[in-house]
Amino acid sequence: MNILLLGSGGREHALAWKIAQSPLVDKLYIAPGNAGTASCGENVALKAEDFAAVGEFALAHGIDMLVVGPEAPLVAGIADYFKNDGRLSKIPVIGPSKQGAQLEGSKDFAKHFMQRHGIPTAAYFSVTKENKQEGLDFLKTMKAPYVLKADGLAAGKGVLIINDLQEACEELDNMLSGKFGAASGKVVLEEFLSGIECSVFALTDGKDYVILPEAKDYKRIGEGDTGLNTGGMGAVSPVSFCTPEFMQKVESRIVRPTIGGLKAENIDYTGFVFFGLINVGGEPYVIEYNARMGDPETEVVMLRLGNDIVDLFKAAADGTLASKKIEKDPRYAVTVMLVSGGYPGEYEKGKVINGLDKVEGSVAFHAGTAIKDGKTVTSGGRVIALSSYGASKQEALSASFRNAAIVDFDGKYYRRDIGFDLQ
Repeated sequence: MNILLLGSGGREHALAWKIAQSPLVDKLYIAPGNAGTASCGENVALKAEDFAAVGEFALAHGIDMLVVGPEAPLVAGIADYFKNDGRLSKIPVIGPSKQGAQLEGSKDFAKHFMQRHGIPTAAYFSVTKENKQEGLDFLKTMKAPYVLKADGLAAGKGVLIINDLQEACEELDNMLSGKFGAASGKVVLEEFLSGIECSVFALTDGKDYVILPEAKDYKRIGEGDTGLNTGGMGAVSPVSFCTPEFMQKVESRIVRPTIGGLKAENIDYTGFVFFGLINVGGEPYVIEYNARMGDPETEVVMLRLGNDIVDLFKAAADGTLASKKIEKDPRYAVTVMLVSGGYPGEYEKGKVINGLDKVEGSVAFHAGTAIKDGKTVTSGGRVIALSSYGASKQEALSASFRNAAIVDFDGKYYRRDIGFDLQ
């Protein structure tokens, strides 16, 4: 098979690393990829949102499957583009339709979907400029802290958690006035749920599903989960509180009714569903859906997935996932993210990365890197995800931290407390 993988981050490097291990693959292309994905296949200079160029490349290179890594092309409808073009319609796309991707693309859509299908989630109220006063009144009925979410895609930064009511009211006004651009033209106000978060991933063919290894990521820039939200500073799998009893609740109350709801509403959905969950006293609630794998969770989930991922993709495309059983590596996997100085605020790019050739006992997944003048340089806020196995969480972390000290670039920063809140 010839496979085209869209994306350029750490998630895509981890997917490329896993896809490249499959004996079913003849040729893997990554568009646009990064300095690390070039070791797994061939990088091609295509923009994931340029559907016409992606389609023409697929035809010219005999692509047998399109795997979509990031959310933006899914929300923009790349699966529909392929399905509705007679020349491309026979190429299966691992990624949902535009309507299915609204689970991630619209917080309001997702909340209504959960409400329709009895899926546990926080109480909420959706606000636009037209009903802003009702939104302010709703905030006043809630207890602090106040949760405000931009309805649309905001690169993982459209969620505010505020302790002061007056500040929350002011931020609602700022969001509706364009703080996050078009993404916050509508704002979802949510009840705050107190608990510990985890990420669960399913791959579905639209009627059946398999559940991949779970993970927990760390979104705050500062140690002890302080400071600004980032795309994710590290991840751990397995998650100690995701016991068989807890996961049975997740499957019966959340995963099964989600996949069943998509089918009942005739929403075309082949691909990953990411369930951002919170454990509230042993009971799982959905914080958010994503229509793709998480980042940096993919960098640990792919390590622990024992199956041939291309075989799973084929089953998803063929509608035969019911015949598949997930195999999990019993070891721990952790990832520690090296980020640019200043991230998630302003940061400089083009810093030369040294020490990658000295990494031992970890996989260095590239997140924001490029090649310049023959050297690997930084090209994003999150730069390298160092992923490691271990018989224990601590053993895996020790390997990642050891290599985090070796890989170096000007302004490098990483959290030294990944996994601190897990047994």
